[in-house]
Amino acid sequence: MAIGGSINHHSARGKNFAVRRWLDLTVLACAVVAGLGLTPARAEYPDKIVKIVVPFAAGGGTDIMARTTAQEIQADLGKSVIIENKPGAGTIIGTQTVATSEPDGYSLLMATFAHAVNPSLYNKLPFDPHKDFAAVSLIARSFNIVVVNPASKINSISDLITEAKANPGKLNFGTFGTGTSAHLAGELFNAMAKVKMTAVPYKGAAPAISDLLGGQIDVMFTTVASAASLVAAGQLRALAVTSAERSAAFPQLPTVAEAGVPGYAAESWYGLYAPAKTPAPVIARLNQAIAKAVQSGAFKKLEANEGLIMVGSAPEELDRYVAQEEDRWRKLIKDANIEVQ
Repeated sequence: MAIGGSINHHSARGKNFAVRRWLDLTVLACAVVAGLGLTPARAEYPDKIVKIVVPFAAGGGTDIMARTTAQEIQADLGKSVIIENKPGAGTIIGTQTVATSEPDGYSLLMATFAHAVNPSLYNKLPFDPHKDFAAVSLIARSFNIVVVNPASKINSISDLITEAKANPGKLNFGTFGTGTSAHLAGELFNAMAKVKMTAVPYKGAAPAISDLLGGQIDVMFTTVASAASLVAAGQLRALAVTSAERSAAFPQLPTVAEAGVPGYAAESWYGLYAPAKTPAPVIARLNQAIAKAVQSGAFKKLEANEGLIMVGSAPEELDRYVAQEEDRWRKLIKDANIEVQ
């Protein structure tokens, strides 16, 4: 009996070892299968609709740039790219929307001039323009164009200066909101021409131009994209360009500097941002799409007709450019005591 009990004990131990061995091999096999990449794969970006937020009303220069960008990059990305207009508060409303979005590359910001000047205009912003955003690309640079109603008696920059000096504070110029390029270009004109015109803010270029056409305001330092077609149609009269040199798109127009305000120059720009912490491969994919887009026929048309300088830069170049713009306008904002109402 003692011998038989010993045999049964050893047999049970053998069976337990075999079971444990089988379980170990099963776990190992599962690990190998997982290692072979048979787990669900991460979707390649993009796998759904991409949205570009425009912090201005529809119909203005930034809106035109954003829609052209969306049209061109969606072909490269393979997914639809839509525009969401969120105007107001000097671009802060739309900009904050992107700052608080998921950093996944599906909510982007078409930033402009205001992105570089708002830190000087506001004591506190609901976002940090540096820490809350990841640069994608400086898409294009541009100048503004000084326009009046064709019925106006102002036919030149010299006329504008004369009229403004004869009626201090009575002439007004439309802007896209406090701190936008149309605003600060006008304030720079005030400072350098030693005149006083009153800024009238709107929620974008389109409503401002509508009032200029209707005679409610006297002049605008608007973006070329928002006014070029109206100038060509004779619905607006162009007086000058705000760039340091004449534009090939408007060779007949003098610069503000040569027309009576030496040294004057003001520039606009368009840049694409994603929320901070957006994965580097996503930023790289978007940057690649932008670089290809600015070479397209649609962008070439904008370049020829509206005087845009296409860039399609690396992300770090956008960061450097905006830092320079911030420095450039900070002094004017302080000296002119420009405040958000």
